[in-house]
Amino acid sequence: MKLITNRVYGAEDILPAEVYKWQFIEDIMRKQARSYGFKEIRTPVFEHTELFNRSVGDTTDIVQKEMYTFDTKGGDSISLKPEGTAGAARAMLEHGIYNDGYPIKAYYLTACYRYEKKNYGRQREFHQFGMEIYGAASPFADAEVMCAADSVFKRLGVRDIRLEINSIGCPECRPKYTAALKEYFTKHEEELCDTCKSRLQRNPMRILDCKSPVCSEIAKGAPKVLDYLCDDCNKHFDEVRSCLDAADIEYTVEPTIVRGLDYYTRTVFEFVAPEIGTVCGGGRYDGLIEELGGQHTPSLGFGMGMERLLLLLKTQNIEIPEPPVCDLYVIGLGDKAKLKAFKIIEGVRNASLIAEGDIVGRTLKAQMKYANKIKSRFSMVRGDSELENGTATLKNMETGKEKTVPLDEGFFNEFFSAYVESNNSKLLEQLDDLN
Repeated sequence: MKLITNRVYGAEDILPAEVYKWQFIEDIMRKQARSYGFKEIRTPVFEHTELFNRSVGDTTDIVQKEMYTFDTKGGDSISLKPEGTAGAARAMLEHGIYNDGYPIKAYYLTACYRYEKKNYGRQREFHQFGMEIYGAASPFADAEVMCAADSVFKRLGVRDIRLEINSIGCPECRPKYTAALKEYFTKHEEELCDTCKSRLQRNPMRILDCKSPVCSEIAKGAPKVLDYLCDDCNKHFDEVRSCLDAADIEYTVEPTIVRGLDYYTRTVFEFVAPEIGTVCGGGRYDGLIEELGGQHTPSLGFGMGMERLLLLLKTQNIEIPEPPVCDLYVIGLGDKAKLKAFKIIEGVRNASLIAEGDIVGRTLKAQMKYANKIKSRFSMVRGDSELENGTATLKNMETGKEKTVPLDEGFFNEFFSAYVESNNSKLLEQLDDLN
């Protein structure tokens, strides 16, 4: 059979056999976010292109090369979100969330889109977990978001991940550093890639983030930003490190980190795994809200790539718990028994358990085979004769042992209520002779 079309290049289907891994990780992310006082925010998958031009920066690869941008029928320029921060910041401003008082803590799980070459752990449609704080200038806030990211890795059992931090200064000290970079890179201008040649005058810090081997090698000899920090930025960075030390968070200072987005100021950081590289990155962006039309609002946060995190877990052989299996597969033999089986299945589901039954017309043998395939813990068979006697045949699918049990409505309710209340233990006790 020839399909009309396949999935778009760079976008992946997350199939039922794999989605439980995503759900497990997302549950941990949500729990950790809530433990740090963050609340979820959901923003549209597309925004006005100007939002990203102003926030992400028109000298970045994202804006210059990678955004999915199109014109609407009304003539508006729209772009699919390439990252999560800009949309969250726009929503905070547009809806006046700042009126609730600072700090505002928001987290998101969202799809993002960048038209870049598909490679190891990177897709054109990818997913980010992000945490954002608005209205907090304290170095404790910087440390808090790093601790929050670190807590996710710890809960997942990730090993050997390294936190690298840097400070890229503020509008007061950045001009001196920019001038030093221009002077240095001008001497190597002919060797730079075409993109970096265009960055040289507008934003030479972007050259430090270039992936070209030639540009990367040249950048190794560039001036280091830490040598140009003003007193306030130096003090802030020292206090951030003191907070991390107090929280027993290990880190290294890496002067080459600048991040790939223009909105960053002062603290920037990355969590790097030796197997796949950067898994999480973020920092402070104190000028972003003002750039978007709001009042000056110290802000910071991070983004964590879901696909890369899943790849890291796979690389480190970290097992994700299998999803819950079917608790009871109910088989009805005969028209009346089928209707009763259907009622029983709904009763089991209403008791917050997982129940299945035949909806495709299988034979008894085929139903038992299917119950075994979906790893149902127990199966229950009721024919018209059992229906008249008020009994059912209950089978432990693991041991193969069977038992005829009375199944009037009162016993049934008590039976499954005990299952739920005692985390299955009472049910297993009642079925002890089946084990």
